[in-house]
Amino acid sequence: MKISTKGRYALRVMIDLAINSNANYISLKDIAARQEISNKYLEQIIAMLNKAGYLETARGNSGGYRLAKQAKEYRIGDILRATEGDLTPIYCLTEEGECSRKEDCKTHSFWKGLDKVINEYVDSKTLEDLIK
Repeated sequence: MKISTKGRYALRVMIDLAINSNANYISLKDIAARQEISNKYLEQIIAMLNKAGYLETARGNSGGYRLAKQAKEYRIGDILRATEGDLTPIYCLTEEGECSRKEDCKTHSFWKGLDKVINEYVDSKTLEDLIK
């Protein structure tokens, strides 16, 4: 399993907002400059985070983005799922990937265990943990 740039950048954006907002809105341009992410790509990431309900937005001269909740309330797993989708390491463990060989598969329990470890780990960390 590889986390794409969208997932990695989403974490950076959320950390940036947590550190720099002080309850103020931060412009897309400022985030892009600090994180060295193009405005166009950042817009896509912001849209995903906004759709997930993780951000508050404001228009106008002093507008921009800020976190909708405190940093300690965001699990890393949730942020990654909002940008990456399912974190399951193999297709046959997903809901749509039900495998007919599951009962006879010698590797199924291994993949299921890996999936559990991945999800437990990313869900055990918060945005606040990463900031510290």
